[in-house]
Amino acid sequence: MKYDIKDINLAEQGRKKAEWASKEMPVLKLIKERFLKEKPLKDVKISGCLHVTSETANLALTLKSGGAKFSLCASNPLSTQNDIAAYLVSENIPVFAIHGEDKKTYYNHINSVVEEKPNITIDDGADLVAYLHQEKPELMSEIIGGMEETTTGVIRLKALAKEKKLKYPIIAANDSQTKHMFDNRYGTGQSTLDGIIRATNILLSGKNFVIIGYGWCGRGLAQRAKGMGAQTIVCEIDPIKALEAVMDGHQVMKMEEASKIGDILVTVTGGLHAINKKHLENLKDGAIIANSGHFNVEIDIESLEKMSETKKTVRPFVEEYSLENGKKICLLGEGRLINLAAAEGHPASVMDMSFANQALGCEFLYKNQSLDLNVHVLSSEIDKQIASLKLEGMKMNYDVLTEVQKKYLNSWDMGT
Repeated sequence: MKYDIKDINLAEQGRKKAEWASKEMPVLKLIKERFLKEKPLKDVKISGCLHVTSETANLALTLKSGGAKFSLCASNPLSTQNDIAAYLVSENIPVFAIHGEDKKTYYNHINSVVEEKPNITIDDGADLVAYLHQEKPELMSEIIGGMEETTTGVIRLKALAKEKKLKYPIIAANDSQTKHMFDNRYGTGQSTLDGIIRATNILLSGKNFVIIGYGWCGRGLAQRAKGMGAQTIVCEIDPIKALEAVMDGHQVMKMEEASKIGDILVTVTGGLHAINKKHLENLKDGAIIANSGHFNVEIDIESLEKMSETKKTVRPFVEEYSLENGKKICLLGEGRLINLAAAEGHPASVMDMSFANQALGCEFLYKNQSLDLNVHVLSSEIDKQIASLKLEGMKMNYDVLTEVQKKYLNSWDMGT
């Protein structure tokens, strides 16, 4: 079996972490139990480009339980947990991922899982799909479909589909309600603050905390920063989301203004240069900037480099830039996903639902091989099934309508 990891001797440490995470993943556990009996993915080759974390390990083992031949590479150079990579290799799952790998190695690793000639792809950010389309189109003939985990990837793949260049159907796991309403909001909110605090050990209470982007990730981050006593400021380009942020109790202003008063500024937009050169010039002395979007393009790091006389690492994951104007700016985690660069990513409990979508999505793709070349969403029935299993795992329950109530809701003649 081919693989490329840091150190196979870390496998036992990784096993303990994965088993700890599995305690918070009851939905995936139930799916795994069924997969072991039914083998719905027998001999299906699945290549994944995901964050190599303890939660991902449990997805990998679930797919293997279903009979799949799963291989894995990293979807971000700083998100791999080397002990988890070693553990999966010890479980006979090919892994090509090393924490801190350079760009060349990163794409060599993507190529390694592509060379497995997958039938299904699982992506987090669409780098795997993009690589296949650009570099290895000849290997797409055997692919029946793919899964996409995150907002940034869905945006890229919808653009590919709009240009009529998408060569196989994709299911946007991110667009399932049991993914984005929980993973993006509660997971990103907590894990982003976790990464910032681990990197800086800074007190949030009383700080001007700027959240750039008020999608599901921004909502969760703003809510948690406010809960820890920060003065929350939201910057948005969508007037409806901006209004929602106001109604949620946050200040809302343009980045031109917020960049002048922010103590901590975090991008969660999925776009390019949400913190641009002008904003960098506006920053206060000692301001901290971080990114929790998928790619490290949300902060204009190139301009920051050009504006700076020197830079130095003052703490793990904290680089202090000394600007020509005398101010000092701290960039966290090289501008990459701070929740994975400096912390451990989302808690297992929310990834339980996200990866349940991935596992059931793979099963759906294999059973339904006639989807058109577009980006699709899993059915509401699967969404509700996952939510029901999650509530069951949390020892919670919910009501159901009586037949009389159903009849009323489907009628027009029962008025006042």
